[in-house]
Amino acid sequence: MKTELQEVPKSNCNKTDNNKTEYSETDYSETEYNETDISETGMIPSNPIPSGEKVPPKPMDVMEEMNIYRELVRERIDYSYHKSEDVDEIVELIVEVLMMPDDSTLRIAGVDKPIALVKNRFMKLDYSHIEYVLYSLHRNTTKVGNIKAYLLTTLYNASLTISNYYQAEVNHDLYGGG
Repeated sequence: MKTELQEVPKSNCNKTDNNKTEYSETDYSETEYNETDISETGMIPSNPIPSGEKVPPKPMDVMEEMNIYRELVRERIDYSYHKSEDVDEIVELIVEVLMMPDDSTLRIAGVDKPIALVKNRFMKLDYSHIEYVLYSLHRNTTKVGNIKAYLLTTLYNASLTISNYYQAEVNHDLYGGG
């Protein structure tokens, strides 16, 4: 058997003299089109929308989506009762997490967690959790090297630790002295 190179036919290049990017010019001789399909310029739209089909909805603007999340979080945490700069920062941090792509991860307490899990926890936060996070932050006397990481971890763990924390405080006050 003899091996030969396969010939590659010369491709037809796009016409670059025409600068109209909305339509593509084609050879009409092989295909028949309705007069309604052809625009005033004598060209066929490159991606016509068939009649009777709905145009897909415009994707939501990022800022619009952030505002929706911001209002949702403010409602969940009873924002009107907080109204402090600390709470505004926490709300923005929560919104930032909620805007992350679902297939990403976030480092919480040194461990990469699936963002879906983090979002789920953050959506459960309410007024008492925010108060708990602020209380913990204000009582902390050690130096915090990365405040964002500290807040993310505190917010993530708030729903799991709030009851036990307050129980330990009550036990300390009632039985431990102080």
